[in-house]
Amino acid sequence: MASLLQQELAQVMQRDLPHLFGGGLVPSISSVKVTPDLAVARVHLSLLIGGDAPERLAAIKEHTKEIRFALGKRIRAQVRVVPELTFFHDDSAAYAAHMEQVLSKLDIPAAQPETDDDEAPETPRPRLFN
Repeated sequence: MASLLQQELAQVMQRDLPHLFGGGLVPSISSVKVTPDLAVARVHLSLLIGGDAPERLAAIKEHTKEIRFALGKRIRAQVRVVPELTFFHDDSAAYAAHMEQVLSKLDIPAAQPETDDDEAPETPRPRLFN
């Protein structure tokens, strides 16, 4: 159900309702999670490109009813009830870029190769049975 909703919501946003996004870039849907009773779908949007993410998310939330109606027209043959849609900003890509930047600034010295001179003499293994 989640993958069906993800595919169909992407089609709705790209083809049916692109005017809702003010001529800007249509957000990509990174994941959809559906509750076990199929009543609510949590849609995670990637809003990295194209302006202020909280502002764009608020604009999408204003048009939730229109998006749900258009989705219902597309999937009415596959589902009994169209789930309520809740939209969230998925900032995992921005977090990954931030972590990559932090890790690239670290000064990690190379590992020293082990030499035979530094090794301690091998001690005999204890015998468990006689």
